[in-house]
Amino acid sequence: MIFNSITYLLFLAIFAVIYWKFNTGKIRYLMVFAASLVFYGFWKIIFIPVMLASVVLDYFVALKLETTQKVTHKKALLSLSLLGNLGLLFYFKYLIFFSNNVLGFINIIGIEADPILYKIILPLGISFYTFQTISYTVDVFRGHVNAERNFLLYASYVTFFPQLIAGPILRAREVIYQLSSQYRASSNDIYVGLKRIIYGLFLKVILADNIAPLVDTGFNSSTELLSAIDVWTLSFLFGFQIYFDFSAYSHIAIGSARILGIKFPENFNFPYIASSPRDFWKRWHISLSSWIRDYLYLPLTGTKVIQPGTSEGGLEQAVTEERKNQALFLTWAIMGLWHGANWTFVIWGIYHAFWIFLFRISIKIDSIKWLLQSSFRSFIITLPIMMLGWIPFRAQSISETFIMWSKVFDISQYGYLSMRENSYLIAAIILIGFFLTYLISTESKRLLNFNILITRGLEAIILIIIIPFILIFLRPITQFIYFQF
Repeated sequence: MIFNSITYLLFLAIFAVIYWKFNTGKIRYLMVFAASLVFYGFWKIIFIPVMLASVVLDYFVALKLETTQKVTHKKALLSLSLLGNLGLLFYFKYLIFFSNNVLGFINIIGIEADPILYKIILPLGISFYTFQTISYTVDVFRGHVNAERNFLLYASYVTFFPQLIAGPILRAREVIYQLSSQYRASSNDIYVGLKRIIYGLFLKVILADNIAPLVDTGFNSSTELLSAIDVWTLSFLFGFQIYFDFSAYSHIAIGSARILGIKFPENFNFPYIASSPRDFWKRWHISLSSWIRDYLYLPLTGTKVIQPGTSEGGLEQAVTEERKNQALFLTWAIMGLWHGANWTFVIWGIYHAFWIFLFRISIKIDSIKWLLQSSFRSFIITLPIMMLGWIPFRAQSISETFIMWSKVFDISQYGYLSMRENSYLIAAIILIGFFLTYLISTESKRLLNFNILITRGLEAIILIIIIPFILIFLRPITQFIYFQF
């Protein structure tokens, strides 16, 4: 069951009505848990036990962690959780990748080895719910949250269907108390939730899915035929496609939860107006970047995480100087590999680490510092850097990535065009539209403080205009890009 389908919208409507009516105690947890299993089972019911294995493991490990006094025993329990969760993730997502690379290395050194044929299907959402269960166990280990004794409540937190497949990656301290509350969704919650769902569907079925054919055609073309302008155009087109696609999912997830009276943290905040690579990751997939910060980056720098974190803020927290640069590159290599079992994703991660590192040291150099101190000048530098970073994310191979990157720095490659004219026009229109939307959004916040009736009236007009288009384009169902991660 995917968000951009009539099936899901009917499922959400029916569940919401039942949830509002029977919003008490254990019935509430049981409804959420059962609905989440039904939602997940629409894809492949055989993978429900895999998800439940992570749920059960971390439930009991957390309970034992809370009653164990010896640090060595606590670390052993935490290791058990990490090995269990990451072991499942490795088997389903990385076994084939690492096996092929080991066999390739063996063949290179002269030892003949036949390839091992695996047929492994990647369970939907495994990367997201694995990170969620790990964060819970680590937080209990650190003493940031208490172990939840109600199994249904804990299971509802992990499997809660609006965020189950592609996030936001939620912390236990942000959601469990809301699920256990007797709060009933207000009329404003329902209005805001429906509005977010409609906006999400618009971003997905009108924008992302209609950009996709242009991106597919461009990246399926021979790299030798592409000009430098083509590379720039494709990087911007895919940058907007994946932004519209993933932010659409987040909008629908946040809206679906809000209808039930549950508030999720925001996952996107106009990332393409960022003034630095670090600022970009404070705005893009915020729940992931903050997770990486608290559970990977800070520990690798040697920083002891004393205060509980939240799914906000990206990678912006200051850390000790010692080992931070090594931790930066290692973290981003792992973050790249988390996105997919392919070396192109590792290149993507290292690319971002390099630019974060470069900006980090540049701000300390007086001759360069003045350039980055202006938000506008820094934005002009940051935007193309971030867009070029999408090349390895979408390219089929490392060689294709570097061929496309090399064209950008070759002046002779700017003298021709090889794609259809509407590709360049659409990329330019989307870019202008993005900035206009940002300005309108910023202005609407000021207007909201001034007169809520005017704002609601404008929102109603926008919704009336876009809903018919959504109904027209909702028919061809395409999965969200982040489902493959």
